[in-house]
This record gives sequence, C-alpha cells and structure tokens, in this order.
Amino acid sequence: MDSGCWSRWRDVLIHPWDAGSDGEWQAFLASQDVGTLICPTADLPVVVPTHFVWTGTEVLLHLARPNPALAALAARPRAVFSVHDDWAYVPSAWKAVGDEDPALGIPTSYYAAVTLTCTADLLGGDALLDVLRAQLDHFEPGSAIADPSVHRRRLPGITGIRLTVDTVQAKFKYGGNVDDAHRAALVDRLPAGARAQLLRRTPPG
Repeated sequence: MDSGCWSRWRDVLIHPWDAGSDGEWQAFLASQDVGTLICPTADLPVVVPTHFVWTGTEVLLHLARPNPALAALAARPRAVFSVHDDWAYVPSAWKAVGDEDPALGIPTSYYAAVTLTCTADLLGGDALLDVLRAQLDHFEPGSAIADPSVHRRRLPGITGIRLTVDTVQAKFKYGGNVDDAHRAALVDRLPAGARAQLLRRTPPG
C-alpha cells in the first residue's frame, strides 16, 4: 500500500454540521474504553480491536507479542486509531412529520466517530509498566490488584504502545442538517446514547 493510497483511505467525509469540536472529541474519547488500531502493511492493513486509555494527549494500549500489528508498527510506526459509539439506525418513516408521506422518508444512520492518525512508539521495560499501570488505574480504580511489576518474568510476552496523535477527524452525525421539527419527531425513539448526543448538539426548540 503506497502512501498516497493510505492517505486517501484515512479521510473521513465530514459535513460542516457534523464536525466535532476539540472539546467534543476529547470528552468522547475520555468516555470510551474500546477502539480499533489500524496499521498499514504492504498489502491489507492489520486491524485490531482493543481496550485503550486516553490520557488527554495520547492513546495507551498493549498487545501480545505475536500480534501482527506489532511487526507492522516496527516496520512503519504509523497507525490510525478509530473509536465510534452511540449508533442509531433511523428508519424511513421516522423522517416524516406533519402531512409528509412516511413511505417517502429517507433512512439514515446517527453515530459519533473519532479517527486519529498517529505515530507509534513500541514500549518495553519501565515504559511498558507505566502503560499497564495507567490501564489498571483506568479499568480497576481503587482495586487491591498487585503492581504489574510482580509479573516481570511474563512481561516479555507483551508490548506496550503509545500513540501520539498527529491529526484528528471527529464526526458527530445527529441530524444537524435537518430542522427542529424533524429532530423532535424522532428524538424519543432513539437509543439512549444517540438521543443524548442529539440533545447535546442540536436540541429541538
């Protein structure tokens, strides 16, 4: 895969009314626990769903040493990290208000998605331990679990990854292109996450 193809592949269509602000995408990442690491290779990319920690500036995670993503990152330390949630399918009939014909409604999808292009550092030793501690603090706050250093003999079986963010594409697609009446007609039918996103971004008047 040449660099031109990789660049085109990473682009996300974001209309102006769906674009997320810095505050929105930062808060969204902080609320999420699972993302998808995508690493380029000479053929198809390696795609890895994984738990992660967002520090406010970096993505931290770890993978088992045999994971092909690590070989890909060792060869070229560039990756895309994708996080998405709060999905809703909006059926055709929900798009009709007043005397509009429900059969002529146009269905759509609502979702939040943040795509990060990143530079990766592969970590071992004390740096790996710091990643593991950050993950334990995030996923098991206040627990009595032992410090990961007690497993030092097993640490060679995993590698930490620090992703430094180069660019961000944030999309919050929640009816920003329609009027209040059409948003109000469907808001109470949406799943909780999508409903909260719509009401936060463009609450019907």
